[in-house]
Amino acid sequence: MSRKLFTAGLLFLVAGCGYQLRGAFSLPESMQRTYIATEDRHSIFYEELRGALRANGVELADSAMDAGAVLYIHVDDTGQRVLSVSARNVPREYEVHYTVQFSVEDKERVLMEPQILTLTRDYTYDETQVLGKAREEDILRQSIADDLVRLILTRLSSI
Repeated sequence: MSRKLFTAGLLFLVAGCGYQLRGAFSLPESMQRTYIATEDRHSIFYEELRGALRANGVELADSAMDAGAVLYIHVDDTGQRVLSVSARNVPREYEVHYTVQFSVEDKERVLMEPQILTLTRDYTYDETQVLGKAREEDILRQSIADDLVRLILTRLSSI
């Protein structure tokens, strides 16, 4: 009996403290039907953002006219640069970076002014493992895009 009481008490405590499951965000009411305005509808970031908004109960509109809010993606840029080279001038370490600039407006006002977010990750490169390192770069880029989406949703939930 005391085990059930303890479990029930723990559930009430967790529910009362504002705990949310990871990925669950409370977005502004005007964003319940949102249009994403971007030039690149095939980027990793765009796909992650769409999925995260849908997972949080946001209906994605087909046009800005049909939406309660518009999330503008002004910049969606990713790339890499060499961090270090060997004595033979062969790259040994790379940095993968991803930059997004976004803003949000509803029909009445600007909900969030343009903001720039940049995240980077680095990885070592081995010319004998080209395919594996290319896959590692793709995984890092996907992870960065996912982190950027989480940061944006966190900021939007605080409006």
